[in-house]
Amino acid sequence: MSKDTNIINALNDHGNIEIIEKTTPFKGYFQVDSYRFSHSLFEGGMSREIVREVFERGHAAAVLLYNASTDEVILIEQFRVGAYAAQMAPWLLEVVAGIIEPGETAEDLAHREVMEESGCKIGQLEKIGNFLMTPGGSSETITLFCGEVLDQEIKNSYGLDHEGEDIRTHILKAAESFELLRTGKVTNAITAIALQWLELNNDRIRTKWSSDQVSK
Repeated sequence: MSKDTNIINALNDHGNIEIIEKTTPFKGYFQVDSYRFSHSLFEGGMSREIVREVFERGHAAAVLLYNASTDEVILIEQFRVGAYAAQMAPWLLEVVAGIIEPGETAEDLAHREVMEESGCKIGQLEKIGNFLMTPGGSSETITLFCGEVLDQEIKNSYGLDHEGEDIRTHILKAAESFELLRTGKVTNAITAIALQWLELNNDRIRTKWSSDQVSK
């Protein structure tokens, strides 16, 4: 058995977790849960009691907008207070993203949020993956897609007023977006993952979606 196979098998062995107590010290628009727990150790036995807080904000979906016929990517730009608090440039280049509502699938959210934040109509969705955003302190996951751009309603800005959104779009050649990533202009992690995926899959997805358009 190879060393890599041993690692994969170890990752699939979850071990033991003992929850001693779970409480919810804060519940508002978001929620904070507090856990007292212990878990199995790599060397055997159980850890000491550990206390951790987990920020619960729900689960999200995100879409990298890609036009196969023009080999262009559409990114959005908006202000992010977290980036400001981290003393980084607060207007970020991002993929479209939003929180999945109760009763809504990740695919449903993708189509809805893309229209709200970019004015785009999308066709096929190719799933890139499902990712934990900050597993040390939050349960949030993001289901990430690449979305086939069919059309866009061009406006000066997008987003919902009642959510305080002020969003504009940028249309870039795929190669230009990859260069932005390489030169550190993309500081949003899920956007970086999406662009890296597209760079690896650009020829395949462009050929697939272009062929599908021709056959329709």
